[in-house]
Amino acid sequence: METQGFVSMTDEAQVHWTALGDTTRHPPVVMLHGGPGLPDYLGDVAVMVADLAPVYRYDQRGTGRSLWRGHHSLARHVDDLAELLDAWDVSKAVLIGHSYGTDLASRLCLAHRDRVAAMLLMCGPFVGDWRSGYRAQRDRRMSVAQQELLRALEEVADRTEDQEVELLTLAWFTDHADPERGWHWAGQGARRRRPVNWTMNRELGQDGRADPLEAHLAELRTCLPARTEFLGGVDDPRPMSALESLALRLDLPLTRIEDAGHEPWLEQPDAVRAHLRRFVQGRVSAQSLGRSAG
Repeated sequence: METQGFVSMTDEAQVHWTALGDTTRHPPVVMLHGGPGLPDYLGDVAVMVADLAPVYRYDQRGTGRSLWRGHHSLARHVDDLAELLDAWDVSKAVLIGHSYGTDLASRLCLAHRDRVAAMLLMCGPFVGDWRSGYRAQRDRRMSVAQQELLRALEEVADRTEDQEVELLTLAWFTDHADPERGWHWAGQGARRRRPVNWTMNRELGQDGRADPLEAHLAELRTCLPARTEFLGGVDDPRPMSALESLALRLDLPLTRIEDAGHEPWLEQPDAVRAHLRRFVQGRVSAQSLGRSAG
């Protein structure tokens, strides 16, 4: 069963959400999509676990059906998530974040540790100087002509629809282990995950650089829920070594998905499904045992 609606934030922004499954069951799963600046794209991931627990997703303000114009800040996006939990009458949630969504999940944990029942961080967050390694690996996966075209498109101030699709396809196809299928998936995403809110992307990027998550790792380690894990694709151009280093610093388990990149559920759906189901089932079972003991 799928339900959806809008929630009004305290600043009157309207945020669109979708829920899959029986929302009377607790704790629910809340999936946090990446970007920043993209609409939600985690529908295919949600169905992997919706029979185990209800799954909420939402378009972050300024994306998808959450139409809004204004300044973006990480603090405001954390507040949005907390306000959504209130509107859904959810005291605690299992957070599953992807890419930028892992940063958002971590910052919610820092601000509202009592609202997080468990947390699975997929393909992020990345801290420290990981971008140079990412760019170098991305360039290795592209031809010289593709690199030059991408840079030229990035310089175009007012891109046409075709130019925007071409830019996003070039920017995203290297995220996958298989370049041929990666080109197909990137092209699909370039048409579906639209429009990209480039202003949001820029402002949240600036905010993240001014207040990096890395500066809060000691505090984060103290407030993480007992069940917190990392998952990453071995062939993600973002360096696995950066994720491994963070997992060590936070003393958390990391599952590596072979032959998969930044969206491992596309290339290795069975492996990702099995991991997500184990993770969610473990938290649901722990909740049931807690109620029985009470």
